[in-house]
Amino acid sequence: MSHPLTRVLALLELLQTHAGLTGAQLADRLGTDVRTVRRYTAHLRELGIPVESDRGRYGGYRLARGYRMPPLMLTNDEALAVVLGLLAGERLGMHSTAPAGAGALAKVERVLPQALREPLAAMRDTLSFTAGTVNAQAPETGVLLALAQASRSHQSVALRYRSWHEEHSERDIDPYGIVFHSGRWYVIGHDHLRESLRTFRIDRIASVTPRDATFTPPAGFDPVAHLTAALAQAPYRWEVEVLIDGPLGEIARRLPKSIATLTARPDGVLMRVRAERLDGMAHLLASLEWPFTIHGPDELRQALKDLASRLTAAAERQPGAVSR
Repeated sequence: MSHPLTRVLALLELLQTHAGLTGAQLADRLGTDVRTVRRYTAHLRELGIPVESDRGRYGGYRLARGYRMPPLMLTNDEALAVVLGLLAGERLGMHSTAPAGAGALAKVERVLPQALREPLAAMRDTLSFTAGTVNAQAPETGVLLALAQASRSHQSVALRYRSWHEEHSERDIDPYGIVFHSGRWYVIGHDHLRESLRTFRIDRIASVTPRDATFTPPAGFDPVAHLTAALAQAPYRWEVEVLIDGPLGEIARRLPKSIATLTARPDGVLMRVRAERLDGMAHLLASLEWPFTIHGPDELRQALKDLASRLTAAAERQPGAVSR
């Protein structure tokens, strides 16, 4: 969760760029609520920044004149690259804090000449993605940057880490590399406590302290290949096998290697997946556009039936009906 000061500064940038945004619109961009937006505007006024507001249903917030920076000297191509990078980072869930992207984009737009600002604003408002927004697990910015620096300089670090079952430990690791995958940040390195190669989710790291020791990473080590292989082989409660009647290439694009193992057979594509919950697997299968046959486990059939019952009930529910 970001510091309130970060959100106040992000609000200031939004107000300087987008005069007339309503409280609800500002709250949506900052990842907070309307009441908090009012409190943040009060903070800005206490600092002597003239925040003006219009009352009423369609009222909005704006700043008085006088808060402008000199134009940022970027070419069209450079400005487009910056804006697209920020938009893509937001969609992929790569931001370390909720208002970071909104604040950075507002700063860039505020200092650009008008001739560049309008076309880039149009790009921001009209750009669509084929992939949905990732529900990301954001790490602390200081932790992420400290790990990146230690990885580049080959410096060992001490971590305070919280495991998935809420156990806390202190680890010394040699960070070989950082990987962003499916909305989560990971650091891969040699764990001195376990004396083995381990993967840590960065959003579960409370602090990073540099050590005096340095290390030499293994020659040719590929953090991405290691992470995808480790995720695919992680132990889960259920071993799922489903035969899909569809083209291997298309199915592979829908199901990354870290999720499933796909094998082409004469009668279709055999998908093998490890899953902790079968209801999520039922949703995944329901989203596929090809017929499929469940080879196991039998409990997955019931999970699909339960999902079908919920969808049928939703389809038959009439407006005004009361859910029980």
